Amino acid sequence: MPNRTQVDLVEHFSALDDPRHRTNQEHKFIDILVIAICAAICGADDWPAVEQFGQAKQEWLATFLELPNGIPSHDTFWRVFRHLDAEQFEQCFVQWIASVQTLTAGEVVAIDGKQLRRSHDAAAGKAAIHMVSAWSTANNLVLAQRKVDEKSNEITAIPELLRCLDIQGCLVATDAMNCQVDIAKAIVAQDADYLFALKENHPHLYEDVDLLFADLAQDIATQSPLVYPHDQAKTVDNGHGRIEVRHAWTIDDAALIAALRTAHKWPQLTTLIKVQAERYVGDEHSVETHFYISSAPLTAAECLRKIRAYWRIENSLHWVLDIAFREDQSRLRKDNGAQNFAILRHIALNLLKQDKRLKVGIKTKRLRAGWDQDYLLSVLQLLFT
Repeated sequence: MPNRTQVDLVEHFSALDDPRHRTNQEHKFIDILVIAICAAICGADDWPAVEQFGQAKQEWLATFLELPNGIPSHDTFWRVFRHLDAEQFEQCFVQWIASVQTLTAGEVVAIDGKQLRRSHDAAAGKAAIHMVSAWSTANNLVLAQRKVDEKSNEITAIPELLRCLDIQGCLVATDAMNCQVDIAKAIVAQDADYLFALKENHPHLYEDVDLLFADLAQDIATQSPLVYPHDQAKTVDNGHGRIEVRHAWTIDDAALIAALRTAHKWPQLTTLIKVQAERYVGDEHSVETHFYISSAPLTAAECLRKIRAYWRIENSLHWVLDIAFREDQSRLRKDNGAQNFAILRHIALNLLKQDKRLKVGIKTKRLRAGWDQDYLLSVLQLLFT
């Protein structure tokens, strides 16, 4: 078992209330929790697989768990996590991450949602659950997650998610759907900055920003002496048979921004951003233009880096959950089961992401952890350091 130094998994998760009745308990609650976490790291994607992992590793697990009646059955795991308080489990997860990871000033915290497609229960009239996550782009860590209420949406869930995090000095980035005044206010209230994609769901502001950058482009092209104060930067990436050119322009003139319709509603709105992305693949050429708004004083070069960092959440989190953890194939539906297994996946992903020795994907790391006990122990070190 890894040496316990500053932080202990048991200490963080022992605060969870055992959802079972006190009588006739054959297995210790903390044993059930630790086995489930280890199994999720090693490739288990459902409760029968968790049980099989426990059976295969019983001798090893017994070196640090009590296991008074051996390994619990898959039905026991299912019942416990089905009724486990998901919000309490989330709080323990957040406290654990906060103990091992400190956010630094200027770090991009990406916020995005993902639906667990097969978690719906048509017979019970239950829709598929939707989880919104906070992702540390600098350290490849899930910082927190929250289930979106069926009668609500991400817009109301995100402020609640952010309140459980210390995001002071960070740059919180979201997609256009979550480009909302209330979310901006929640971010600024926590002494952080926002970076939002801007689209037509805010028609007046979008039209004015579009026109402002169109005027800027015209003035630059004609070398007008009245060109707006601005900054610009460009990056070129070449690889995998394609060339990608990204060009960014920023405007931070307070008078220009104040003149935009509805700009006064956005707290501390400081920077307007236009990003043009060109892609060349063989003879094909495509161009996409996107606009962003931010409360941070960003240069054009900084915008290119931070916007690109934000979009990594799609490949580094959502894609990995689908491909390496088969999240969209999970058919857990009852009560809190789907939400709690999602938290197990996030715990496993965080641990595996921190391993820098193996230069392989997360799916292969899960296989290695299941095969190689020493490697699994090294992965578990993050829980105890």
